Amino acid sequence: MKKNADAVVAGGGVIGTSIAYYLSKKGMEIILLEKDDLASGSSGACDIDIILQSKNPGIHLQLAMESAKMYKTLADELDFDIEYKATGGMILIENEDQLKVMKDFVRRQKEIGLEVKLLSLKEASKIQPGLSPHLVGATYSLLDAHVNPMRLCFAFSRAAKRLGAKVYLGTSVLDIRAENSKVKSVITNRGEIKTNIIINAAGVYAPFIGEMVGLSLPIKPRRGQIIVTESVPKLVMADVLCAKYIAAKYNPNILKESDNPETRLGVGLSLSQTRDGQILIGSTREFVGYNKNTTHEALHAIVNNAVRLVPALRNIHAIRSFAGLRPYTPDGLPLLGPVENVQGFIMAAGHEGDGIALSPVTGKIISDLITEGKTFMDVSELSPSRFGPLLGNENAV
Repeated sequence: MKKNADAVVAGGGVIGTSIAYYLSKKGMEIILLEKDDLASGSSGACDIDIILQSKNPGIHLQLAMESAKMYKTLADELDFDIEYKATGGMILIENEDQLKVMKDFVRRQKEIGLEVKLLSLKEASKIQPGLSPHLVGATYSLLDAHVNPMRLCFAFSRAAKRLGAKVYLGTSVLDIRAENSKVKSVITNRGEIKTNIIINAAGVYAPFIGEMVGLSLPIKPRRGQIIVTESVPKLVMADVLCAKYIAAKYNPNILKESDNPETRLGVGLSLSQTRDGQILIGSTREFVGYNKNTTHEALHAIVNNAVRLVPALRNIHAIRSFAGLRPYTPDGLPLLGPVENVQGFIMAAGHEGDGIALSPVTGKIISDLITEGKTFMDVSELSPSRFGPLLGNENAV
């Protein structure tokens, strides 16, 4: 095991591997540490969507649009088939109240520059057959796309290694040594690595890495359950979400106060179809700690909601289910950049359900900030310091 590095990346998901790749491109000597295997956490337990129109207008959507530009040439750049495809996507609207909200959402997204429009049910059904007749319409964007998250992780990692990065799997970060509030080394189960920079890209486990330097990070796991069907001929023509999915994503307080069990589970339709024909049907948004089990109640609610909105799914067989944990933050935005009071400790976590969509742009931003002290867009809104002092124990460093 290599004993020193310009920077150490903690986390082998799409965020950590992306950062390792873009830093290696800058000529830095990088070590990536992953306690299990690549894509063994959230990046291997999610859907395949790269959705722009689900992002809040503002910095969130700007990040997604920049990432979408990068995705167009990413497979060629990494020299690896990541199963990227621009499929388009739609958000289903069930009633006039949702229509009013989505009209405003679309208006503000257009002001940012997103190509998105409102469709009538008739127009939406021409793109996506099999929709319920009770729907009043949908929003639609040609820019939404698919990618295989696990292949994406492998592609970033493989490209980083070609550029000289070292990737150590089965290697846990046990401690971080700091002197005078400056990172000096990383202690692992395989030995010590001397470095002045550690990037915390550990997703839902980022708070544990933060605790090693006395930080209290506002990231917590939010479970999502997904059903996988048998392989069937092409049915999902574009990624499909519903307006309730948007509400579940951005309004957790509304969910827990509801009398409706389905609403409390944060059930919102998310449909996509893999290259081999399997349909992924999701999903929930639940705060249940680090519990990655699926539940009968949630899976039943997911199926009922999906069939209600897209009756064409009714006769397709489900073959398995799984759950993953999203790294949730209070404002729905990731923590990107250096942490005050701990020099050399860089945050890159808290993407919630947007880690896949934002992985390329996150890697570029973090690599720019580390090597140049600035990046191509203003990301001050994403600074970890926006939540106030994170240093819970000043004697820790």
